[in-house]
Amino acid sequence: MRVSAIRPSPGRVLRVSKPLSLSFDPIARADELWKQRWGSVPAMAAITSIMRAHQILLAEVDAVLKPYGLTFARYEALVLLTFSKRGELPMSKIGERLMVHPTSVTNTVDRLMRAGLVDKRPNPNDGRGTLASITDRGREVCDEATRDLMAMDFGLGTYDGEECREIFALLRPLRIAAGDFAD
Repeated sequence: MRVSAIRPSPGRVLRVSKPLSLSFDPIARADELWKQRWGSVPAMAAITSIMRAHQILLAEVDAVLKPYGLTFARYEALVLLTFSKRGELPMSKIGERLMVHPTSVTNTVDRLMRAGLVDKRPNPNDGRGTLASITDRGREVCDEATRDLMAMDFGLGTYDGEECREIFALLRPLRIAAGDFAD
C-alpha cells in the first residue's frame, strides 16, 4: 500500500492540487475592490487567504492519504490512538482531543473499523462508553502514511520550520478565543 509515486524526491515541493495559473492574485484584487467599496478591512483578505490555504492543503494531504483509504480526520484518529499508552481511548476522549462532534467520531471510528485499522469494545470503566483501539494493521498504515506526509512536509514545504512555528503562533490566539483550551 505504498505511495512511492506520490513521495517527493528530497528538496522538491510536492504539489498535487491543480494550479490555477492566474495572471493576478484574486484575493489581492478582491481586497482592492473591497477597499474601494467598503473601506480597508484586512480581516477579509486574511480569512480569504486562510480559506484558500485550507483548500490547497486539504487537497494535497488527502491525495497522499487516499491510497491508504484515509481522510485527514481518519489519519488524525489513528495518530491519536498511537499516542495513547495502550493504543486505545474512549470515544468521548477521541472527540474531545480531535475537537469534533461525537457523531463525527463514531463515523470516523466505524470507517476505520471496517478497514480493519481499529477495533471497538465496551469500556470496562464506563458501562455506557466505548473504547476504540488501534490494530496492528492500523499502526502499520499510520506509520506509512506519516512517513509520506512528513516527506511532503504536510503540504507546507514552501515554509521553513521557523515560519511554520510563526503560523502556529499567529493562529493560536484565535483558537484560545474560540475556547479550544485555556491559555
